[in-house]
Amino acid sequence: MRNKFRAIAVCFAIVAMGFRAEAGPVLDAVKARGELICGVPAESVGFSTVVNGKYVGLAVDVCRAAGAAIFGDATKVKFVPLPPDKRFPSLKSGEVDLLVSNSTVTLTRAAELGFDFLAVYFYDGQGMLVRRKLGKRSIKDLNGMSVCVAGGTTSERNLANYFNANKMTFKPVVLPKVEEVRAAFFGGKCDAYTADAAALYVARAAYAPAPQDYMVLLGLMSKEPLAQVVREGDAAFARIVRWSFLAMIEAEEKRITSKNIDDMLKSEDETIKRLLGVTPGLGKSLGVDDRWVYNVVKQVGNYGESFDRNLGAGSGLKISRGQNALATEGGMHYAPPFQ
Repeated sequence: MRNKFRAIAVCFAIVAMGFRAEAGPVLDAVKARGELICGVPAESVGFSTVVNGKYVGLAVDVCRAAGAAIFGDATKVKFVPLPPDKRFPSLKSGEVDLLVSNSTVTLTRAAELGFDFLAVYFYDGQGMLVRRKLGKRSIKDLNGMSVCVAGGTTSERNLANYFNANKMTFKPVVLPKVEEVRAAFFGGKCDAYTADAAALYVARAAYAPAPQDYMVLLGLMSKEPLAQVVREGDAAFARIVRWSFLAMIEAEEKRITSKNIDDMLKSEDETIKRLLGVTPGLGKSLGVDDRWVYNVVKQVGNYGESFDRNLGAGSGLKISRGQNALATEGGMHYAPPFQ
């Protein structure tokens, strides 16, 4: 009998150790510090840029949602702008807690880098930007042309793979920083500029000397699902980060906005009452306040609000929702059940 109780005690100890490990060093450090450190794209209009001394953009909002879930305060986030070649080293070294830096989910990255890729916040694909006077209509018209691309990115690999698969040649102009790539292209040092299509629309609208003189060619060379990224080893932190973004999707599905959310607190819908913390319990699963979804939506907005003001109809970019619409409206986004 003594051995039986000893075995049970050992089992409980192992379980307890598991729970302690699951709490994780990242979440503990974030709470002790009093702010979340989030790596974002370096000067990418629509995703991350500084306006009147404040960071704004879709990637910024995804970071702010995590801050709102953890602290109840979306302002408790420090933003670190990172060029493509610095993203993963900065996460690995612990310089940042979270990456929302337009990083594409791939099998090798997920399997080999020691990171967890969480929720996809933007579905994209790699395209080509050219001058209209070049007279090209599709990517397959670019045989033998020079192409500017950021080094150390999936864009560089996709470019080579696409041209090889289609028995085409090209002259790569590889530069380490996105701003250098843009400057080279608009400065006439290459025929085409390749990156995710959204980044190309941003570049044309924000950096082209005459946007009407440039066009994004027909076709895409890849699938580019852009996701939140964290280091492995802190499941509790990863859950909060993932579900803070999914809360933005769920709010849009439920037609809850930053403007009507206080009225929604009076809803008789049991799902909405639980979601917004009127009925307690939802925060316990993540170890956060029951009003965490309320805080995310009130302070950051639902996904549609963020998309529209940063990339869509309310922005200067006017990018259509496309794949980034809700699944109920023909897109790719939907939230798992908040139960």
